[in-house]
Amino acid sequence: MNNEPFVSIVTPVYNGETFLAECIESVLAQGYSNWEYIIVNNCSTDCTLGIANRYASLDPRVRVLTNPTFVDAIRNHNIAVASISPSSKYCKVVSADDWITPDCLARMVELAEAHPKVGIVGSYQRSNNEIKWKGLPKDATVISGREACRMHFLNSIYVFGSPTTVLYRSDLIRRRPSFYPHSEPHADTSACFASLGDCDFGFVHEVLSHERVHEAQISSRVYKLEANTPALMEMLHRYGPLYLTEGELVKRQEEVLASYYVMLGRAALQMTGHEFWQFHKRKLAELGYSLNRRRLLAEVLTKASHELRRPIAALRKFECVLAQRTR
Repeated sequence: MNNEPFVSIVTPVYNGETFLAECIESVLAQGYSNWEYIIVNNCSTDCTLGIANRYASLDPRVRVLTNPTFVDAIRNHNIAVASISPSSKYCKVVSADDWITPDCLARMVELAEAHPKVGIVGSYQRSNNEIKWKGLPKDATVISGREACRMHFLNSIYVFGSPTTVLYRSDLIRRRPSFYPHSEPHADTSACFASLGDCDFGFVHEVLSHERVHEAQISSRVYKLEANTPALMEMLHRYGPLYLTEGELVKRQEEVLASYYVMLGRAALQMTGHEFWQFHKRKLAELGYSLNRRRLLAEVLTKASHELRRPIAALRKFECVLAQRTR
């Protein structure tokens, strides 16, 4: 008899042959033993399916599903978490290009079991030479879910991390037909906001996963388009009323919109391309705004005036931008 709570681990994957084997090996290396592992192959055209099937043939706890048709990344995540066993108490997502440490499951489940009101457990993640998601004080291992959400909105303390850095209680996943509530890259953060209204948030102050940084990952495109600001605005619009007072919400929305135009002004000076501007005009429209060209021009002039006070540094920045655009 195994007295450990049963954990469902899922890896949604599309064309992940480069890193998938190391990802799977990290799951198999867990000191915690009471788990199932479901790999959801999203119609991959490389060797992903063969790699997954090879490991499934070696360990009966590993199961491979293949979607009948290709779906977007968030839909594949929803398919994966919807496939967990009805008997699982916790769900752990491990992205196909990440890997987890051998004590990852044990440390996260230990905290969750010690605090039954905790619905989501977070942790640190190593990304190249950086340790990410270090917003909470070291002595804060459990806080209310509402407070975690308020810290995200009001203090820019981001502890929800990425799917690989958190552990979910399975009953939170079963509450909704689609755990990840939309198809945007920040759907995992939105899922935390949608779940934490009536439970606590736990955090293990240890590096329990490693992120692989590469051009094909979703976060690379988010970074290039500077999509985090409109994502924050969207989450404020959707979930802010659940966690903030009316005055706090209005003030924070104004602050985020102001920072949005600062970013757009900087982008204009850097001669950012057509895709960038189409993306942000569409995002502003979705949020009920139009691109305010006067406000954008004011930010451009402010930024240009600041740069002209340091002509050598400004020239070097211009040379870097020009070099990037002519590669």
